[in-house]
Amino acid sequence: MTGRAAKGQKRARLGVALNRLAALRAARARPATGFVSQPEPRTIGSFARGRQLIAGNFLFAGFLIEGPGVAIWDLPMPDPAFEEALHGCIWLDDLAAVGDRAARERAQDWVFGWIARYGAGSGPGWTPDLTGRRLIRWINHAILLLNGQERAAADGFFRSLGQQTLFLSKRWRSASPGLPRFEALTGLIYAGLSLTGMERLASGATEALARECAEQIDAEGGIPTRNPEELLDVLTLLTWAKAALEAAGRKAAPEHIAAIERIVPTLRALRHSDGGLARFHGGGRGLEGRLDQALAASAVRGPMPEGLAMGFARMHGGRTSVILDAARPPLGPASANGHAATLAFELTSGRRPLVVSCGSGAIFGREWHRAGRATASHSTLAIEGFSSSRLAPAPVLGRVPSLWLDETPAEVWARRDGDEGDHVMAGHNGYAPTHGMTHVRELTLSPDGAVLKGQDTLGAMTPEDRRRFETIFARVGLRGIPFQIRFHLHPEADATLDLGGTAVSVALKSGEIWIFRHDGVAEMTLEPSVYLESGRLRPRPSQQIVLSARVLDYACQIGWTFSKAQDTPASIRDTDPDRPESDL
Repeated sequence: MTGRAAKGQKRARLGVALNRLAALRAARARPATGFVSQPEPRTIGSFARGRQLIAGNFLFAGFLIEGPGVAIWDLPMPDPAFEEALHGCIWLDDLAAVGDRAARERAQDWVFGWIARYGAGSGPGWTPDLTGRRLIRWINHAILLLNGQERAAADGFFRSLGQQTLFLSKRWRSASPGLPRFEALTGLIYAGLSLTGMERLASGATEALARECAEQIDAEGGIPTRNPEELLDVLTLLTWAKAALEAAGRKAAPEHIAAIERIVPTLRALRHSDGGLARFHGGGRGLEGRLDQALAASAVRGPMPEGLAMGFARMHGGRTSVILDAARPPLGPASANGHAATLAFELTSGRRPLVVSCGSGAIFGREWHRAGRATASHSTLAIEGFSSSRLAPAPVLGRVPSLWLDETPAEVWARRDGDEGDHVMAGHNGYAPTHGMTHVRELTLSPDGAVLKGQDTLGAMTPEDRRRFETIFARVGLRGIPFQIRFHLHPEADATLDLGGTAVSVALKSGEIWIFRHDGVAEMTLEPSVYLESGRLRPRPSQQIVLSARVLDYACQIGWTFSKAQDTPASIRDTDPDRPESDL
């Protein structure tokens, strides 16, 4: 073990000990006796996941445990990440989405079971990250949880809420920066304003939240993880906290309000034409309607940013949107879920995603999580067997091992103009250390959104790069450097080879047909792929278009196009319903 890793492990052990001490002290308190005001539920999850839970299918952190009739705390714990997912209680959102008697009974059994088993300060749930998440859910769904309960049970519920609030007031500073700390502080504000006798804690949490807004939300409205869905989560928490403060007759801090005003335009730029978020760096599309709800709750108006939004370039024409990752990947702790996705893009036509990334595999376990982070799992160029960024073990160890991005591109640049439609040129030197190669990508979207032209160049740009390339070229016996350009397709996009194998026709459920062509420099194949989507029991099979070639000189350039077929109507009434979420 390296000295850095040993120090990280020591800090992790100390943090666990301090959490346990604060939890035991908080558990001896008898603070809250009820709500100052009746809270309104603000979080609703997935109806399909709620039905799974009621049926006894527990899918967390990539592990599926089948336990019909088994209490959630009696399940075997296959992994620390699985256990942490249970203690965060986000599953309450999913049960609330179902909302029937069976859902209410399980929610009550499992929450009051947690109080009986862990309320005295024991168990892995006593961390600031998980406590803030849990407090928000318990308060949000208090009506569901207290419906039909005896007085003694209700008293125990409020006592536990108060104890967790006191714990959080002592330990929120040790929450991981970013979303976990925003959750911890929002939970503390929520509890401080909602619970009797806890009002004094809200002021300090409000000031701390303002500081986090100033430090963690950059001038362009982005966050260090560059995860669009996480940015939506942060906006949601900030709007909840603002609403709670205003309902209590208080005002949010100027830094808090300014952060909301910076985030909203960025989120609008990260939204595809179908209303879903771009899926980058561990984020998903977001639950249906959640982005709309958050944007409406913010009450912020204004245009999208003209330049990059959190490092992403958005192009649009007609009913088509293209979003390109055009900045360096996240670094350090912010990269724990980051992807080697530099210069990857997504394309959506109307309500139908066409070109996608495989997505985050975290829901399906560590192997899928790691695979989903590789460059080959994104719609971009990758040298065979290599990613544009590499993974390395995190120097700070915790209960759940993590991998951070390491050896990321030192230079990533982008520029855009609109002389012939929406045009972006971007590049990165992530392959310079290993092969002396730089990747440059040009994208042009026509004003009507019917044609996306692309050109990818892999070349040695500097004398030093050329020397490195020559060394590698000689080492492989002058066979050249193999690389692939991948275009992962959405599972509901039906692709077939066409025109004698020189083109690919892609039919969308809307009735649109897109044709993919290339300039003949590379060999084209249609291969299997996967689509990794939260809320499903297994990865969805899909397809990918692959262009394969070799760099035999100092550079290789490949041109390609996606274009709507001439017989596709310019305006389509897309009324075919989306695949039901329960079809898992």
